[in-house]
Amino acid sequence: MPATRTARASALALAGLGLAASTLTALPATAAEQTDVRTDVRTRTVAQRVSARVVSAKDIAMRQRGDAYAYGAAGPDRFDCSGLVFYSFRRAGFSVPRTSGAQAGFTRRIAKKDMRAGDLMFFYGSGGVYHAAIFLKWSHGHAVMVHSPGSGQRVRVAVPWTSSWFGGTLRRR
Repeated sequence: MPATRTARASALALAGLGLAASTLTALPATAAEQTDVRTDVRTRTVAQRVSARVVSAKDIAMRQRGDAYAYGAAGPDRFDCSGLVFYSFRRAGFSVPRTSGAQAGFTRRIAKKDMRAGDLMFFYGSGGVYHAAIFLKWSHGHAVMVHSPGSGQRVRVAVPWTSSWFGGTLRRR
């Protein structure tokens, strides 16, 4: 019987006897339960480290605001859209591909409503993915991103010009 069902059954049995669960001392966890707890803690720790690195990548990208756009550039002071993602995430310790299409295929796709700061936004059209950006937050129902928009422009914070984009993440579940 799963631990939560066992605990619930025990509490009901104690209540039937007129006893409170707080009057009992806890039994030592079984070896299997202890292993599950250790595995859960390790998994959570890895997930926390990955999340911290994602936020670091977002912060690195934010420090590039004002840098010039240059086609094919990946930093440190000139970027195209995927070059900004590549530079920021590489500096944060991720091994990501260089182009926006490859980056989109590398990430785990997530629903827009589940986006968190540092996740990626991929813009698409009939020819596939053509632009990448780093998600910052939701504001008044609109996504806010940092990106390198195009020729003659500079890395900046903006809202998407289209709803034809999807989210991707490098975080674990």
